[in-house]
Amino acid sequence: MERRPHSKDRRPRAPLAEPMNAPETQLRAADAAAAGEPDDRPPAVPLRKQVRRLVMQLGPSRMAATILFLVVAVLIARFSWQMPLIDAAERALYDARATLMAPKARQDPRILLVTYNDETLFNTGIRSPLDRSLLTAALANIDQMGAKAIGIDIAFDSPRPDDEALKTQLRAMQTPTWLAYAEQASNPNTIFYEQQKFLEAFIADVATANTRATSVLFRTDDDSVIRKWPDRPPGLPPLMSNALAPVDKAHAEYQGAIRFLVPARAGNGQVEPVFANIPIDTFALPMDGDMRAGFSDLVKDRYVLIGGDIIDNDQFNTPLSRFPDAITGEHETMIGLEVHAHMLAQQLDGAWARPLSSWSLWMLALLVVLAGGLTSLIDLRARWVALAFVGQMTFFVAFPFWLQGRGVDTTTLPTFGWAVGWLFGYAAVGTAARTIGSRQRAFAQSALGKYLPADVAAQILRDPDQLSLHGERRNIFCVFTDLEGFTKLSHAVTPETVARLLNEYLDRLSDIVLDHGGTIDKFVGDAVVAFWGAPISRPDDGEKAAAAALAMYQAGEKFRVDLAAEDIPPIGMTRVGLHVGDAIVGNFGGEGRIQYTALGDSMNTASRLEAANKSLKTGVLISAEAAARSGRGDLVPMGRVTLRGRAQPVDVFTPRPDLAADQRTRIAALVAAHAAGDEDRRVTLATALAEEMGQDAAILFLIERLNQTKRGESYVLS
Repeated sequence: MERRPHSKDRRPRAPLAEPMNAPETQLRAADAAAAGEPDDRPPAVPLRKQVRRLVMQLGPSRMAATILFLVVAVLIARFSWQMPLIDAAERALYDARATLMAPKARQDPRILLVTYNDETLFNTGIRSPLDRSLLTAALANIDQMGAKAIGIDIAFDSPRPDDEALKTQLRAMQTPTWLAYAEQASNPNTIFYEQQKFLEAFIADVATANTRATSVLFRTDDDSVIRKWPDRPPGLPPLMSNALAPVDKAHAEYQGAIRFLVPARAGNGQVEPVFANIPIDTFALPMDGDMRAGFSDLVKDRYVLIGGDIIDNDQFNTPLSRFPDAITGEHETMIGLEVHAHMLAQQLDGAWARPLSSWSLWMLALLVVLAGGLTSLIDLRARWVALAFVGQMTFFVAFPFWLQGRGVDTTTLPTFGWAVGWLFGYAAVGTAARTIGSRQRAFAQSALGKYLPADVAAQILRDPDQLSLHGERRNIFCVFTDLEGFTKLSHAVTPETVARLLNEYLDRLSDIVLDHGGTIDKFVGDAVVAFWGAPISRPDDGEKAAAAALAMYQAGEKFRVDLAAEDIPPIGMTRVGLHVGDAIVGNFGGEGRIQYTALGDSMNTASRLEAANKSLKTGVLISAEAAARSGRGDLVPMGRVTLRGRAQPVDVFTPRPDLAADQRTRIAALVAAHAAGDEDRRVTLATALAEEMGQDAAILFLIERLNQTKRGESYVLS
């Protein structure tokens, strides 16, 4: 578009004398080395000097953008576990660490699993609820075998005919026995209200000093994988692992990673599970003292966990499930009872994963992004650049595994976020360096800025084909302004003064347009033509256009005040018109000269609204269509008028932030009474307003126009 010269320096910037060594310099060196060419490249520029040059020459806006990009990179490198899509990669990488670095263990002699399996269900013919007669018999035998404690991961949340025998046995238990408890509030997908009430009554009925409730709550991540110990909601009994064995106070609320163990002999093709698993049928047999003594070696001094080991029931995904099992080749799930066993073993061993402090995670994120940025500035031979790159990639891969092997909780370690943050840092600093080193781009952008809006120029730089002549229909907000009395002033002062004043005035108004996201179409003498909605449309275009219209009027009033301090004849107000409608927007002209502009009736309407201010004694007029999308609460209706050269009447509004809300409401009521034909109310309101606002020319003329027109008629501006 065409612009008149402003008082601010709008000349193109001179090309920079020393372009930065951008990453493409490194690529050229690598190509030369691969081809066996002699390396006659100039001496490397020290990294410190490149950083200093980048800071000094980048400019405030690009510096701000680069810093913002680096801040985003740091946030990604710090909080990638909480970011969509990236969090899936983080979980996959953690599962790989937890699996490959999982401790290999022989069978744990401290813990025994006693389970209902599918064969048990087939033999009993009872699937749900589980056969409690079998459990009663097993408990009677196990209670006399010297177990340390018994944890039952079976929720007694519905009745069975054999309940009374089980209750009698539970009340008689001499071994500390913990019964599974769940509540709807903390685990709504597991139990409903009636089940919870039955479970509570069952536990209360059998509770003794040795028989108590324990929480079996698990928490899975969004991908339904158990990786961490659950929280302990208030009101729940102790977690099963904490209930069965003493836990030190420092880790009573531990919510870090679960240490999953893998069989020590799995790699040799021999299966010896970490925890012995014996069907409950074995312990439910009728036993005498001798038989019970024979089985006691399986139970004595062990923690006995009783629950289900049933296909497709109570199965959980763990980090070990992501990769095929070494023996079966399947992605194995884990029963809930075994998860409790792993947690109990971790507690007994005191193998708590050490969390990384927040400040260390921040420090690592900063270092990673800094490394990426500095790598983009390295001005060395290709092999050294490649070595630096490989070294950093090796760090990203190896360091997390090293931490995992050292017992550090890496469930919050943003390893994938580091890679993305490093890439962002590399791209941000590398792009800034290329910007400084690109003379032609700097010149082209500055040159285009003389003729086109900044956003249009940016689009053309990205896609030069947009310079072709074409247009498109867009819904835009059009603003026209005019400075009253400037033509008369131009005859009373010197040409130099006219040029200075005009440039200063247009500079103030154009800055307002640009600050509010508008596009300057053209300057016509002292008039400014601008629009919102093209080439880029934004949801708040109407609000910004209305705010700019009022700001341009206020800037014109300040300009009048500023001129009064000089020895210059006075000028009139700045009048502004705003309308919204369809227009053809695009590049028009010829192959040798183009202008980005808007054509259409909406532009003409905005121009006539600007001119109507003089007749209506207002400074800003906004059509009803634009007012509806302005988002302003200070608009006052100025009635219905027929603009010059137009046949269709227009309802117009003017912003009056200087009036009280009550005054604006009564003016609106006055116009509404006229439109409704309510003469009594109109006269009453008009009389009160005329007396109250006798010095307001615009309101007095509104009252006069309403007096001269009938219901719904418009005032024709001749």
